Formats: sequence, structure tokens, C-alpha cells
Amino acid sequence: MEELIGLITSKVGIDKELASKAISIILNFLNKSAPEEKMAELLSSMPGASDLITDEGGGGMFSGGAMGAMGAMNDLTSAGLSMGQVQGVISEVVEYARKDNGAVVDEIVSSIPGLSQFV
Repeated sequence: MEELIGLITSKVGIDKELASKAISIILNFLNKSAPEEKMAELLSSMPGASDLITDEGGGGMFSGGAMGAMGAMNDLTSAGLSMGQVQGVISEVVEYARKDNGAVVDEIVSSIPGLSQFV
């Protein structure tokens, strides 16, 4: 995860702590919303990603689908990211994940209603 955190800090212009929190929010949302087997594949290709999954964040009471995506966006802005930074973080996370597991990422995105509008 250090590589991804470094990419986000340099390209989005946020500090390491906020980058890590943002990744955690995104992974928590995906973990609640995506098919379990696809998430297992994704997490196995991203060493350290499982460590960022908690019971917090990722959509709050709106745990899945388009409402979950809206909740995750709210969590990201509540963490202190501007909308431009949110888009930058999402873009970097998706690009990083696609590097080794593009097909799985595409399957996850297509399995969550409304997610494609954020990716």
C-alpha cells in the first residue's frame, strides 16, 4: 500500500495519513458492496489492502450500491478531501488496482449499481 499511498500523495497533493484514510474508505465500501469472491481476488493482488479494511467508513448506513457509493463519497469529503481530490484518489486507486487485476476491477465496478458513474 505504500506505493499507492505515495502515488496519491504526489499526484493528488494530500498527506500520507489522509491518503491512507481515503483508501480505507474506498476499500471498506467495496468490501461491503462487491461480490465476496471478487474482493478476495482484488485484495490478494494488493498487498496490505486487507489491513485497511475496518468496520468503519465506506458508506455508513448506506452500505451498498449507488447509495453506498454516495455514502462513501460523503465519507471522503468528510475526511477533508475536496471533490477534485476525491476524483483524483478514486482515479489513482482504480488505476493501481487495474494494473494487476483489470478484469476483476471491471467486474466489481459492473456488479455495484451506480458505481460506474464515480469511476
